[in-house]
Amino acid sequence: MWMPFVFVGLICSLASVGSAAEPVSKSASPPPTDVDVAYGKHERQKLDLWRVRSARRTAVVVFIHGGGWRGGDKADVPAKLCEAMLAKGVAVASINYRFTHTAQIPTPLHDAAQAVQYLRVHAKSFNIDPERIAAYGISAGGVSALWLALHDDLADPKSVDPVLRESSRLTTAVGMSPPVCLDPLEAKSWMGDQVLAHPMIARAVGAKSGEEVLRRYDEFASRLREASPYFHVSGDDPPIMASFPRIDPLPATTPGSAIHHALFGEKLKQKCDAVGAICVHRIEERPEPSVPTPEEFILYHLQADAHLRD
Repeated sequence: MWMPFVFVGLICSLASVGSAAEPVSKSASPPPTDVDVAYGKHERQKLDLWRVRSARRTAVVVFIHGGGWRGGDKADVPAKLCEAMLAKGVAVASINYRFTHTAQIPTPLHDAAQAVQYLRVHAKSFNIDPERIAAYGISAGGVSALWLALHDDLADPKSVDPVLRESSRLTTAVGMSPPVCLDPLEAKSWMGDQVLAHPMIARAVGAKSGEEVLRRYDEFASRLREASPYFHVSGDDPPIMASFPRIDPLPATTPGSAIHHALFGEKLKQKCDAVGAICVHRIEERPEPSVPTPEEFILYHLQADAHLRD
């Protein structure tokens, strides 16, 4: 069961990680050891990898960039994340994925899963531990990261592709400002009308506006719910964190505030709590000693798992 106080000692031991308000460094991430590794056939299905020199296989964190599943790039990986992971002997992979203007949901989510499966297939050559894979994503990338953690395993044992036969499950995941529920009626009831003024939900299904999504709700609802981490919570899910910078007013006053509102994290935590799953809801402007930073959270669960397996 989740015991928040265990992080008090851990924060001291991971002092080099820093805090959310104080980045470890403002410099760019170090250059990756492997660039544009193709994990699929599409030009967007590529990843960069930062390996760690180690006599034993290392854990790996998969970074998934934001941009509403419509923009962004794997080069957007935060320097703070890279530095924190590499300093503790954890490899980092940063992925690109197909955008929704060419491939609607759940394609970006399935691409993230395929990247995880690819890393498992090639774990030996990359010197990574296939049993210790985490994900960290921002905004839409945070949705993808938490979706991977909460969704049933996508492994297809009958596939002719060895990559797709691998597990897509994670050890742990962090979502930064993730809109974890894309069901337009549910999200609107939580955030107000502004959540549908943001283009992410409409673009995800090829609609032109939130109003169109509502008019065609019966057509779009199943795909939007399938793409929502909120609807995949179960008691056997790995530990997750949903982190937000602050708690804005409700109803939300702008589309940006609505689609990234901290209430998404609270709703997700409530659902996880109800089934006994671990979910930490973090508010950056209200730091608590027992609540870790995202980097500390990932390192704790990856290292704790390694300790139990040794």
